[in-house]
Amino acid sequence: MKRELFSVLSAAALFLAADPLLAHSDKQGTTPVHGAQLTETPEMIHMVFDDPMRITMVRLVNADGDEMPIERGAGLEPSLEFHAEPQSLLPGSYTVEWRGLASDGHAMQGSFSFELTD
Repeated sequence: MKRELFSVLSAAALFLAADPLLAHSDKQGTTPVHGAQLTETPEMIHMVFDDPMRITMVRLVNADGDEMPIERGAGLEPSLEFHAEPQSLLPGSYTVEWRGLASDGHAMQGSFSFELTD
């Protein structure tokens, strides 16, 4: 019984110690922040990463899934920050969807949402 418990605890300790080594780049923050309620179109869609990220796709969609035009302010080179400028938006819910390649070569993706009110 003690051996089994020791084995389980040892395996758990190894797993927890290895967890940071398995981590990939992560999104540190966004503008607008996820869930923000805004009264006007944001001047910029902005994402900050903890490690350089090559953003390969970004799109802004409304609640119906229609893609809204945005002007990408950054190229495809890896960067700690990404920004794009949306055109004027009507009141409603919007989601920013993105995909990228982390500096370690792993494909990453994510999304965040905000809402425009009257």
